[in-house]
Amino acid sequence: MNYHIIPVTAFAQNCSLVWCEETLQAAVIDPGGEAEKIIQQVTTKGVTVTQVLLTHGHLDHVGAAAELAKHYGVPVIGPEKEDEFWLQGLPAQSQMFGLEECLPLTPDRWLNEGDSVSVGNVALQVLHCPGHTPGHVVFFDAQSQLLISGDVIFKGGVGRSDFPRGDHAALIDSIKRKLLPLGDDVTFIPGHGPLSTLGYERLHNPFLQDELPVW
Repeated sequence: MNYHIIPVTAFAQNCSLVWCEETLQAAVIDPGGEAEKIIQQVTTKGVTVTQVLLTHGHLDHVGAAAELAKHYGVPVIGPEKEDEFWLQGLPAQSQMFGLEECLPLTPDRWLNEGDSVSVGNVALQVLHCPGHTPGHVVFFDAQSQLLISGDVIFKGGVGRSDFPRGDHAALIDSIKRKLLPLGDDVTFIPGHGPLSTLGYERLHNPFLQDELPVW
């Protein structure tokens, strides 16, 4: 699977364009805003967008989802249904951050633990990783050892858990039980900031140094 990171908005959010090298079918993951910028990058890459994927319901990850879905005539898929209250509350999120109003969003399909999403010939495994938000999911391509982790884990950090229905203990549990066992060689694209590997974070991330799981 190929990928191209498109930083968007003042939040410097990593919108990911991922595509199947064989079919050139693509997905836009977490389009937080600046739809025109994303469309321009898609055109430059010469790929065909077939879906918009969401890891969670925060405004800085979904702000351009509806506009892109309409532009390409494709479905919005994800996150897990526990984030419905975030997506229905997008107008309030917009007001909170002083941004242009973003209308409530209902995805065409909710995702669950163990689901798979096809992008051309690539199968993305869906893992439900609550903590930052209750319905947060991540997307994993086992063949290319690439993880799109949203705001669960960052290089040297983890997602915030001080938002409504955030849970720090659940977040750390999600990382240790679901992400780290994917393997040290897995590269992840976080929602913000630089890429890293799960192996590096397992050894160096200060939030993961207590009671490491044994496998």
